[in-house]
Amino acid sequence: MKQGLGTQLRHLIELLDGAVLQAYVDAGLDYRPRYTPVMRVLAQQPSATIGELAELAGITQPAATQTVALMKKEGILLVVAGGEDGRQRVVRLSPQGQQLLPRLQACWQATRRAADSLDAELDFPLSDCLAQAIAVLGQRSFGARIEEASKNTRSPT
Repeated sequence: MKQGLGTQLRHLIELLDGAVLQAYVDAGLDYRPRYTPVMRVLAQQPSATIGELAELAGITQPAATQTVALMKKEGILLVVAGGEDGRQRVVRLSPQGQQLLPRLQACWQATRRAADSLDAELDFPLSDCLAQAIAVLGQRSFGARIEEASKNTRSPT
């Protein structure tokens, strides 16, 4: 039986994230793969709001909010009030987060090389396929596609 798209994607994420997490453990780092999009943004610029992090990292705002909260709790990030009225939350790396960066960047380079080797062994690069799928779903969401498919499979009453 062919697995559904969601099942395949979850399994792929398990395979990838499990290996990346193990690489962090092997490097002596107590660090979760889900932190990487936020860390990459803050490695490039000194601070960002939650909204900016979400946009620049390519994640949803709720995911950015949750990830920042976890990272703050672990002492990796500092969150301060910002903006004209102080209602924005501005995020930056803590001293602990700054100290992590060189070791993380070494892990990220190894992960990039591993991803490149995976892409090279596939009939078409997975990274290209995923980027194309994300772009296409940006044009018409999967929810809209399900709704359309539902309309086409309903029996007349």
